[in-house]
Amino acid sequence: MARGKRKGAHRKRRERSAVPGMMLHQDGSRHEWVAGQQWDLIVTMDDATNEHYSMFFVVEESSASSFTGVEETIHKKGLFCSLYTDRGSHYWHTPEAGGRVDRVNLTQFGRAMKQLGISMIPAYSPEARGRSERMFRTHQDRLPKELLRQGIQTREAANRYLKKSYLPRFNTEFTCPARETGTAFVPYIGTELTDILCEQYERTVGNDNCVHFDNHILQIPADQYRFNYVKTTVRVHRYRDDTLAVFHGPRKLATYDQQGKIIAVLKKKLTV
Repeated sequence: MARGKRKGAHRKRRERSAVPGMMLHQDGSRHEWVAGQQWDLIVTMDDATNEHYSMFFVVEESSASSFTGVEETIHKKGLFCSLYTDRGSHYWHTPEAGGRVDRVNLTQFGRAMKQLGISMIPAYSPEARGRSERMFRTHQDRLPKELLRQGIQTREAANRYLKKSYLPRFNTEFTCPARETGTAFVPYIGTELTDILCEQYERTVGNDNCVHFDNHILQIPADQYRFNYVKTTVRVHRYRDDTLAVFHGPRKLATYDQQGKIIAVLKKKLTV
């Protein structure tokens, strides 16, 4: 007797995390939030309670927007245990389309989460993202109407409205109690977050004490620690506003503007 086609796995509704800070969701939703303009709405929310810790519009979802959502959350609540995301290319490298993610070859975002000790969890089915998808459907129903009533037409004005009015009211209405008392958030103490939540690249210093990076020539200034940095491996940080910095180990040697011109030379010892 011919064996029938194997059925898919029987899925069950996943129970929420027990306390806030155990697992957060981050996702983006592209939509026509105001007439004639499509933006991505980036939300970072708690699995245990639905509370939205960060919410803002960007032109297009990217590593920078994901960094911003995490930074705003840490500033508000502290470090959390894990982050649940889709398999977008800024979150994960996926060797085969639709396949398993590469947990060794990390993206810039994945490297930053590892540096902070935050575990990343990839979603492998639409059902796995159901909680955040339901929240986005609510936002898509409510937000365009509210923005229209307020006469808001620009992304900058929409973000101000989100922060001052919409987000507090939404959390008041939709946040639910956690299953257990307590929290998994812990205070963040350490390196300036902007030096973790950024892109980092290793480079070798040339004979002229310059670093070549992304069509820029970054001149390393003389300092009190070394006669020169020739052939030394350094680390270039590219921040979300496209300014740059060069680090040697824990020390930031200098910061640069978007054109690669020195803004400041830093002597203070930092830990990264």
